[in-house]
Amino acid sequence: MTSKDVKNELTEEFSGIKYILTSGMRSRLLLAIYENPKKLDELRGELHKPSATILHGLKELENINLVRKVQKSYELTSNGFLLTANMIKLIENWYSINKDKSFWNNHDLSGIPDELLKSIYLLKDAEYVNSTTSDLSNAFNTYIKLLSTAEKLKIILPIYSENHFRHLIELLKGKKLRNLELIISEEIYHSIRNNDLFSQEILESDKVQITCVEKSLKIFLTCSDEFVSLSLFFKDGHYDDAQILIAKDKNAQKWALNLAKKYNGGEKDEISTI
Repeated sequence: MTSKDVKNELTEEFSGIKYILTSGMRSRLLLAIYENPKKLDELRGELHKPSATILHGLKELENINLVRKVQKSYELTSNGFLLTANMIKLIENWYSINKDKSFWNNHDLSGIPDELLKSIYLLKDAEYVNSTTSDLSNAFNTYIKLLSTAEKLKIILPIYSENHFRHLIELLKGKKLRNLELIISEEIYHSIRNNDLFSQEILESDKVQITCVEKSLKIFLTCSDEFVSLSLFFKDGHYDDAQILIAKDKNAQKWALNLAKKYNGGEKDEISTI
């Protein structure tokens, strides 16, 4: 299939999606019967619309094989279920992006693989934390405070920051942090090795595992059982230490671990474990 064929097919499919999304009634009907089949009177009570309007919408959805009537109830066909499931993801993705648009709008997203950008909805409960002119260290201090709660940490660290390393060393010397996995570039690895303190306390620690990646990294991701945090680079290549997303729910943790996995084993030819 040529790129022109793919483009034509996508254009055709978009027409079908547009048909659903441009009608509030058709969309609401699909969502209303997504989890369970419903009778007309149930739909009338839930949607607060007259029977004639609901029946018209149901007929339109039946005509394109998204809904079927079984006895007195209306349910989704297999096609209807798949389309509605993806429509829900689209809505949740839109909500997540719009809720934290100050975070997503101005940053370089190239460090996040496409399949994970498509599941941004898993971060819908994340909290956006930013520094202000009256508190320039708010984001950093919030992050450091969270680090102290973790027993295990997995960090994609794209910058050589003595401040960050000193805090990690302090945690490694304590009793709470039992394991630290660092995913860093070769350049940062050599910088750590050239610092006597960092080399001894990080590279030689039996609590630390280093994964070294050839290419430079464009995301700062921290995963633990207690929290997930994400910060990014500006589009001009400078790291933004003033804005961070923080989440403490299982969905965000699932997203973050999948992202970390892409860098810790997802590209074998570029990765070596120290």
